[in-house]
Amino acid sequence: MSLISSLFTGVTGLSGNSEAMGVIGDNISNVNTVGFKSSKAVFSDIFSTILSNGSTTSQLGRGSQLQGTIQEFSQGSFEASSNALDLAIDGSGFFVVSPAATTGNFYTRAGQFRLNDDGLVQAITGEILQGQQITNDIVSTSVTDIDLAGVQSSPQASTEFTLGANLNGAATAATTFTSPVTTFNSVGSTVILDIQFTKAATGNTWTYNISPQGSTIGTGASGSVTFDNSGQLSAVNGGTPGDVTLTIDHSGANPPAATQTLVWNLVNASGTTNGKLTGFSAESNNNSLVQDGFTTGTLVGLSTDSDGIISGLFNNGQSDSLFQVTMADFLAPSGLTRQGQNLFAESESSGQPVLGTAQTGGFGAIVGQSLELSNVDLAEQFVTMIQTQQAFQASARIITTTDDLLTEAVNLVR
Repeated sequence: MSLISSLFTGVTGLSGNSEAMGVIGDNISNVNTVGFKSSKAVFSDIFSTILSNGSTTSQLGRGSQLQGTIQEFSQGSFEASSNALDLAIDGSGFFVVSPAATTGNFYTRAGQFRLNDDGLVQAITGEILQGQQITNDIVSTSVTDIDLAGVQSSPQASTEFTLGANLNGAATAATTFTSPVTTFNSVGSTVILDIQFTKAATGNTWTYNISPQGSTIGTGASGSVTFDNSGQLSAVNGGTPGDVTLTIDHSGANPPAATQTLVWNLVNASGTTNGKLTGFSAESNNNSLVQDGFTTGTLVGLSTDSDGIISGLFNNGQSDSLFQVTMADFLAPSGLTRQGQNLFAESESSGQPVLGTAQTGGFGAIVGQSLELSNVDLAEQFVTMIQTQQAFQASARIITTTDDLLTEAVNLVR
């Protein structure tokens, strides 16, 4: 009877080790799979019989079995990428993705994302990346699809400008010089202010007249600037140096825009000249212009920082925070259920997901323009494969040896 049992004991070794070889093959075949986490086969013994004879107890095993597998969630290496939406996680956490047109979430470490034709940030396998929208630098508390369709940079009306120019102090009376100043109104239209300077008859004084193209100007349309013996601004409109405030009416413009208040910066915080407008004895020239407005912009690029904030880069030179990537973590990530396509689903063993953002709590950082590679260690897998092969061969030897013994027992009747 014990010989027959040993046959089935050998069979359990063959079965368990062949399944373990499948686990090893799965690991090796996914060595180039982005975000893949390797598995390890877990064996347990099979115990069924206790024989008691007086004070002696014999415990007989019946072989082994593959109890299951354990996911290895160790950190993978990083690979640089030229795609702004290729993301990697450095530390704990998972990306949260949702299948299109369905409810429920999956979790993944594979950060190969792209914009689809609807403007949604989508994984290669079709799931939509989840995040929290950012409006005016305030992060929403609700998690939704990351949708970048129709994103644009709203215009900002100019509120101040600083003109860098030199007005030739040696010029003759009635000499004129024009400085065009480019600004923007509330709808993003370009408004050019033509500032015409005219040399006065006495001293180093110039009068100015400001006329906006396509609009009308109210206060601040004209005045004068005077320079001292060093060519520095010493008076504005006959008084001490100070900024000039302009009011521009855009109601007749095409398209109409809100009335604009614009400050011409001529002095610094202490009330002295900022040195940008000068009256040196040199040819009149325009050398710089700084203003704080901009027109509307369309999205031309994306970037992602370590906090998982996706920012848009616009063709008006501006950047704006659009979404923050939502992350999830589990009390027991090894209990997650594999769904294929680099996806995991929560299970009773993993516990419920804890949502958060990168570099908060126990969550790791997000690395933009990078991908986390498979964490499969080929050297380790080959050593395990050799060990599993030897265990399989030994189990097969148990069966052949038991067969020889049974044959010998049968031959006893001869």
